[in-house]
Amino acid sequence: MTAPIRFPRFFVTSPAPCPYLPGRSERKVFTELRTENADELNEALGRIGFRRSQTVAYRPSCLDCQACVSVRVAAQEFAPSTSQKRLMKRNADIVTTECRPWATPEQYELLQKYLAVRHPGGGMTQMEESDFADMVEHTPVSSYVIEYREPGVGSQPGRLIGACLTDEQGDGLSMIYSFYDPEHEDRSGLGTFIILDHMRRAAARGLPYVYLGYWVEGAERMQYKVRFRPLERLTRAGWERISDEEHGRLIAAATAPRSGKADAGRKPADGRPQKDALPAAFDLVG
Repeated sequence: MTAPIRFPRFFVTSPAPCPYLPGRSERKVFTELRTENADELNEALGRIGFRRSQTVAYRPSCLDCQACVSVRVAAQEFAPSTSQKRLMKRNADIVTTECRPWATPEQYELLQKYLAVRHPGGGMTQMEESDFADMVEHTPVSSYVIEYREPGVGSQPGRLIGACLTDEQGDGLSMIYSFYDPEHEDRSGLGTFIILDHMRRAAARGLPYVYLGYWVEGAERMQYKVRFRPLERLTRAGWERISDEEHGRLIAAATAPRSGKADAGRKPADGRPQKDALPAAFDLVG
């Protein structure tokens, strides 16, 4: 007989500046996943918009804003666009490997390069190698790191050009945090390729969804998520599919020319909890 899952205790962080919308503040509600039923609890919380960071599950709980919306892609129905098909064909030689959740110096070096280019000055740029190891290895649920490498020579593995910390749930794959070589001259779009690879993996395993974390309409660096369809968002009434008409409008807005640096193809953290409230390292799309 399976022991019942005890209702978890929840806590709320102090308000902090919002990393996505200028002039606003954020706070999060969170709970510990240190239980015998961590997988089941994490999956149940994931279905109502929580994300995992190490041994903590959290979700936004802002007093005057509901801009952060959980989104997921219906993997079994996903059909890549023409440009996404070209991207997959161009990178068909990439070698992908599922690895146990164990941090390596090679992964950390790639992460540092990614953060320096994509998120200069961000909180995670201060992450030390031990913090990265905590982010990857401190998991109470079914997790793995997917590595993306260029073809090797002989028995030697090729250069690491991407990685993603992923949780496998009963209803899908949850992308916790991914990073890649942002300056690879011959492989633009690596962030998109990593998401496309997760679509393929979920479909092959019969899993219905790929969870992309939070999406904020109007936050430029989050708009890459609308390029994958069918896309579902979590509302007060539950998960609902974004209509084709609305999705077309969102994609048009996401691909419209903008001034300044483009964020296309990024896979940033979905938001990072404050160090005094949650573990230092995070997803966090994810």
